[in-house]
Amino acid sequence: MIEYEFNRSISAAEFIGVLNNSTLAARRPVDDPDCIAQMLEHADLMVTAWQGGKLIGVARSVTDFSYCCYLSDLAVDQSLQRQGIGLELIRLTKSRLGPQCKLILLSAPDAQGYYPKIGFSRHHSAWVMD
Repeated sequence: MIEYEFNRSISAAEFIGVLNNSTLAARRPVDDPDCIAQMLEHADLMVTAWQGGKLIGVARSVTDFSYCCYLSDLAVDQSLQRQGIGLELIRLTKSRLGPQCKLILLSAPDAQGYYPKIGFSRHHSAWVMD
């Protein structure tokens, strides 16, 4: 049984664990626990998935709740992927947003085929500055 929670406090170690068990660790600062802790502290909306007391999924967002929501991390333990957990994390994230709020994300390379299947459309002009 999977349990979902809103804005439950999680530790940097728990978050790093789910990132390592998903495909996101390669693109997140998992070797910098201070940065990870700041990412958690400054998130506006977090939805977490738990199985037997273990964190198995996270949707971490930065948002104004009205116009746009950047879903900056969507991570599900690889052993539990393709069971609808990511889709439920997205659905629950959207449930906390205003009716006109757009959900925005940057896809991991291996997940680019997933998002169009669940209702996302590709945007041609996203830009990133390091």
